[in-house]
Amino acid sequence: MVTGFTNVLESRRAIWFAALVFASVVLIQIFGHPYGYILPSLFSATVGGEPPRGSFQMRSSTRNSSVSGNLTHTEVWNTTGSNVTDNVTSVTDPSRGKDGDVEESSESDDIDPENELPSKDFDLSNNSPVVLSGRNDSFEPETISNTPGSNMRSGNTSSPDRNTGSYIDPALGKNGTMDTSPAIPSVLSPPLVLPPPLTPRSDVHANSKAPTTSPDQNKDSTLENNEKPGLPQSGTPSPISSIPAEKDRPDRNADRVVSIAEMNVLLQQSRTSFRSVKPRWSSPTDEDILHAKARIEDAPLVGDAPGLYAPLYRNLSMFKRSYELMEQTLKVYVYAEGKRPIFHTPILKGIYASEGWFMKLLKSSKQFVTKNPKKAHLFYLPFSSRMLEETLYVTDSHDRKPLIKCLSDYLNVLIQKHNFWNRTIGADHFLVACHDWAPSETKRLMANCIRALCNSDVAKEGFQFGKDASLPETFVKSPKRPLREIGGKPLSERHNLAFFAGNMHGYLRPILLQHWENKDPDMKIFGHIGTAAYVSYMKSSKYCICAKGYEVNSPRVVEALFYECVPVIISDNFVPPFFETLNWESFAVFVPEKDIPDLKNILKSIPDRRFREMHQRVKLVQQHFLWHRKPVKYDAFHMILHSVWHNRVFGIRTR
Repeated sequence: MVTGFTNVLESRRAIWFAALVFASVVLIQIFGHPYGYILPSLFSATVGGEPPRGSFQMRSSTRNSSVSGNLTHTEVWNTTGSNVTDNVTSVTDPSRGKDGDVEESSESDDIDPENELPSKDFDLSNNSPVVLSGRNDSFEPETISNTPGSNMRSGNTSSPDRNTGSYIDPALGKNGTMDTSPAIPSVLSPPLVLPPPLTPRSDVHANSKAPTTSPDQNKDSTLENNEKPGLPQSGTPSPISSIPAEKDRPDRNADRVVSIAEMNVLLQQSRTSFRSVKPRWSSPTDEDILHAKARIEDAPLVGDAPGLYAPLYRNLSMFKRSYELMEQTLKVYVYAEGKRPIFHTPILKGIYASEGWFMKLLKSSKQFVTKNPKKAHLFYLPFSSRMLEETLYVTDSHDRKPLIKCLSDYLNVLIQKHNFWNRTIGADHFLVACHDWAPSETKRLMANCIRALCNSDVAKEGFQFGKDASLPETFVKSPKRPLREIGGKPLSERHNLAFFAGNMHGYLRPILLQHWENKDPDMKIFGHIGTAAYVSYMKSSKYCICAKGYEVNSPRVVEALFYECVPVIISDNFVPPFFETLNWESFAVFVPEKDIPDLKNILKSIPDRRFREMHQRVKLVQQHFLWHRKPVKYDAFHMILHSVWHNRVFGIRTR
């Protein structure tokens, strides 16, 4: 009996000792290793020094709220699958190519209706606590293919719900639910620090403060009746918890106008000041990029190269070497996760076509795409910002929480399945998004990612030189013939000094028409006109006015190049496409918004010799903005990819 009592006592001691050890490990985990290395290592082996999948977790949303610069990322798995099929049926009606890309559809499928007016700017700030729904709803799984390196089981799928935007992936838990909610810490970009105003060159007009605008006059630029919807109402709660409200992080540059000369300085400064997130463990692909960087910086001097004209570029020698190394080195891993139509559905027609063409051509590229993520230098997030809005945004609801939440849940899916995001907290990931809402939808969830954005506003939208890339907004009328109507009349037949036509979107265009509509025979400034007349004026004018609409970007910039018309960009704080590579001042004119009353004098003051030089350069730079059904060297596809490659090369950090 004494022996039995002794055994019981020893057993209890062993249990208490084990509990004490476990409690100690938990405390160490919480206070010493907040990113989740200790506990997972007790129960699963690591490979090659990498943490196990899904181990990247922070302590709690409450604790995270006090950590400056870190982003807490919370998902809610609360959506029923019955809504998914019903809601996406209407979106997937357009006929698709063999790769699932939308080629020929009605205008309304690709371009928002003219009568959909903008609402006030959407603001992610909110002081009220975020209410998270429970996880008790069920979801009917479908079939999705497995992904290289994924632990996804067959018979399961992921899909967004229109009402909440939740991204359901039943493969990660029983009955279609997840048991964990990993946070995505992210280093937020610091506030933009602008240099003092510079004296511009003789052919560049310095920007100054733009006219005061009302809250509902800020969104979108458009072409004729091919317009974009407005933003939802401000003050809508964000699904992201424990992030300082937007008003608590004041934008000191909201009213600051950044001239093109100042942008040149900021770009140059970013070469030495910007560095991406330091990777949590090393990878052989980092060495590839560092080697490429060294070779680019040591590029031999070249004059004009075949197909390239030196004055068009900031540094032709470095661009040529960088482009060649991209072709030889770069490998991109495209995530297979994601359910149509938001993911893997390229829209090839309309004003948002750039993101669709890039998605289609990259996914079909045998040269750049790798199925082995360990060989990848970059990871592509294959979502369509256009289809995100088309699928989840409820017209006039002024609520974009479902859109942001869909992206939030999607990232959680990737984190649970893979280690790739965790290694750099997204610094080696990139997205290509042309919808006007993309910057605000991704600026926190994907703060470290390289973002190729059409809405490249350096002040309001937080475009960051050295990390983000400006994406050309191209209006593609026919996916089967994307180069239809290219070119324009010779100089001898361009009798109009300047041309603009468009709807009165935003605060700037009414000002333009107030000063110049029917005021001067040399200035062909109109409101809305027909498509045929629009194209005819573009082809027969010397200068084409690219005035911003609700946002800084406009398809007119690329259209001017397409029709061989010298672009006159009137859009304060707009970062032009491929800015890190092209010398825009060699073939375009930048006019500050405040100088609209003096527009004709500005254009007339440009010497004829200078105009002819710019016109010739427009025809030479045109190749970089064209889409081809099969990619061509130096075309829009390669230039977008090069912008992403360039920013990764010059922003990389190593352990």
